[in-house]
Amino acid sequence: MEQNVGQTDKLARIAVGALLGIASLAILGDYVSANEILSPILGIASLVLLATGATGTCGLYSALGIRTN
Repeated sequence: MEQNVGQTDKLARIAVGALLGIASLAILGDYVSANEILSPILGIASLVLLATGATGTCGLYSALGIRTN
């Protein structure tokens, strides 16, 4: 699969993914008061954003024909 995520998009995905991961862990550790189901949802979203940012490919972008690079 060829890369379809540009440099700015990669950095934004990594930054948002890291923040979502931190929020997920904060909920899991009871540092933040939130519904417990939110922690795994944020964790999965974090992993997806970090993976697409690291690899530079996004399946949704491929399906929609979007290229940001």
